[in-house]
Amino acid sequence: MDTGTPAAADTNKQPRTERGRRTLRKLLDAAAVEFGERGFHDASISGITARAGTALGSFYTYFDSKEAIFQALVRDMSEAVKVAAREALAEPASALERERAALTAFLRFAAEHKEVYRIIDEAEFVDPESYRQHYETTGARILDRLREGARKGELRADLEEAHAWAIMGMNVFLGLRYAVWGEGDLPAERVAAIAGDLLAKGIAVDR
Repeated sequence: MDTGTPAAADTNKQPRTERGRRTLRKLLDAAAVEFGERGFHDASISGITARAGTALGSFYTYFDSKEAIFQALVRDMSEAVKVAAREALAEPASALERERAALTAFLRFAAEHKEVYRIIDEAEFVDPESYRQHYETTGARILDRLREGARKGELRADLEEAHAWAIMGMNVFLGLRYAVWGEGDLPAERVAAIAGDLLAKGIAVDR
């Protein structure tokens, strides 16, 4: 899941060459599969490097431990979710259309990267700071969109953080049900349309 410059364990270990960036990307992608399939405790550094097709020494060029690559992976996945939503919101649209587009993009991302749910959930115990940061930054992005819609007169003026977290919670569980557990039950566009209808009747300005 290419999100631009991959996240290494710390700034001192950021790759300085294109080859290094490709190696780091391979390690993170392999870690996503390893942690997604085996879970944090059963996953291993050797398993990650085998999946990546890299030498063990390459791992330690960028990460000090299994915990370090897990932390970097959580940040990398959080960034990938943000990028998917940002790309979906590139075209001008109304506030409610933007929420539908963002949810559609998230559902498609989750369907392609089902491991994101297991990894983010495990982060609550393995890396609580990254876990909390993932949801706080996602909620903040939604709140920014809601406030922009309110400024344009498309949404209610009294929207606050709890509204954004309510929408985020709905999106997370819709992704779990329809992208991870039941892909194909309903297309992403239909799921997003249902959620959008709920929002339109709950937060849209009365006309």
